[in-house]
Order: sequence, then C-alpha cells, then structure tokens
Amino acid sequence: TADVKHRKCAKVVGDVMGNYHPHGDMALYETLVRMAQPFSLRYPLVEGSGNFGSLDGDNAAAMRYTECRLARLSDEMLSEIDQETVDFRPNYDGTKEEPVVLPARIPNLLVNGATGIAVGMATNIPPHNLGEVSTALVKMIDADLELTSAQLCRYVKGPDFPTGGEIMNTADEIKEIYRTGSGTIRIRSSWQPGPVSRGAQTIFITSIPYAMDKSTLVERIADVALSRKLPHLVDVRDLSTDDVRIELELKGDADPRMVMAYLYKHTPLQSNFPVNLTCLIPTENPNISKPERLGLHEILWQFLHFRLGVVRARLQHEL
Repeated sequence: TADVKHRKCAKVVGDVMGNYHPHGDMALYETLVRMAQPFSLRYPLVEGSGNFGSLDGDNAAAMRYTECRLARLSDEMLSEIDQETVDFRPNYDGTKEEPVVLPARIPNLLVNGATGIAVGMATNIPPHNLGEVSTALVKMIDADLELTSAQLCRYVKGPDFPTGGEIMNTADEIKEIYRTGSGTIRIRSSWQPGPVSRGAQTIFITSIPYAMDKSTLVERIADVALSRKLPHLVDVRDLSTDDVRIELELKGDADPRMVMAYLYKHTPLQSNFPVNLTCLIPTENPNISKPERLGLHEILWQFLHFRLGVVRARLQHEL
C-alpha cells in the first residue's frame, strides 16, 4: 500500500505470476511500468522508484533495479475488498482466491482510460478528469439518473490527457462522441511565443499529443527544417526536463502562426485519438461479462449501480 516502503518490482512480478497470472514476466512488468508513468495514466496507480521510462520512448530499467508501491489513489480501488463486497473465484491453479472485480470507489475506466483488442473487437477509452467525472456522478444521483449524455457534457467537458494539448473538436462533436460511444478526438500541441531579436525569433512547444513519442516528433520537425520545405524554420532543440519544452528557431520575418499551421499539417504535432467506448458490463452470472458499446450516461449509470451493490454488501457484512 501507499504507506509502506517500496519493494523490488521483481518481487511483485514474481508474486503475481506465481499466485494469479501465469503469463510471461515481461508482460507483467510492462503493465506495472505503465501504471507508474505519469505520461501514460492520468492518475498513476503505482508509485515507482527508479527509472520507469520517459516521453522519448526510453524503456524502464530492468525489474531487478526498480522498486514500487501502490499510489495513494489505489487505496480507493481496494479499500472495501475485505468486507465481502465483491465476488471471489479460484485462481488459475485453485490454491488461492482472486476477486472477479475490485470494489473501486473511483470510476477508473473513465478516469485512466483503457485501450485493448480482443476477439474481433477493440476498445479505446480516453482518460478524463476525476473532478469532472465525480461532479457528473453526483449530478446524476441528484437527477435520479435521468441526465442524458449530452446534458452530462456540461460537467465532463471532454477527455483530459496526461500530456496536455488542445482538443480541436466542437462542443457538438464531443456531445455526439459521448452519445454514440465512438468518434475521433483531434488533439494538437500547445505553443507560446518566445524571445524576439532583430534577426531571429523563437517559439516554444509546451505539450504534445497523447501517446506520442517526443523524440520521434522532434526528428520529424528537424526533417522539415533540414529539407528546407519550410524556409522560415531554422532549427529545433529539445529543452525538455520534467515538462515538455521544444524550442523552434525562426527567421526574424517569419509568422509563427503560419509556421505552426504548416507543422500541424505535416508532422504529428496534431494527431487523432479514435474513441471507442466498448466496455464489459455485468450479466446475471457474476463471473461473466458481456461487451457492449456504451455512451457516457450508460457508463456512469453502470458505475453508480455497481457502487450501490458494493455499499449494500459492505453494510450487510457490518451487520
């Protein structure tokens, strides 16, 4: 948990592989690493100690070097698990029991998003802001669950990507995405003007599209500068530390807006995020779920009903 010292990742991976998940250790470790990366998850669920990779696509250090523990937020995913709130099933070899689902107190599916592909279907759920989603849940309770997906867009303004950026969709387009459960989010890097001298001027790119490799992006911009396709662009430098800061050097007479418009069109500074809100929803059999594409209203409705069942089970346990 979040209040104990960090443990070696190799120990965690070994325990999980032996007790619950009989697959390859690298599949497990890569999952653990992703859950600790602040640029992959909007709200990381694991707190890592050591090298857990970077926006430039660098890999994490080997699991024998890195250490981890659960992030504070993960307590909300697990807090009621020992109060008979969720169903358990035997693990793969029948020696232990594992929960079918976690008694999550946060809507993690929307907050951290999900991406995956299975038998003939895929899902791609963007991350969202926890405050906005929580407000929408409270408003749904106040309205007896009657709010439509379009009305809920007053509270959930759109996706909230951990790497920042600007969403270019109109409000009507976002409402339609949340109503149907599919569509495309257009996201572009944000920038700001830098110092200007007589012969040159600079602009700084301060965010990049989600799931984009920063080093690849800088290479693509450098290709544009070297090939002279954009004469006003002289040079590009990556000055990033923890925050993204890519410096573009322009000629003194350049129009920064025209330069950025060209780069948005010809480099991955602007990219698309395909939204596909396919979720697994419960059936009468607690061990089996069925896939279905949901709108925003249906996802929040399912979460509220799930929480109602968890709270009932917890109170029954306390009685």
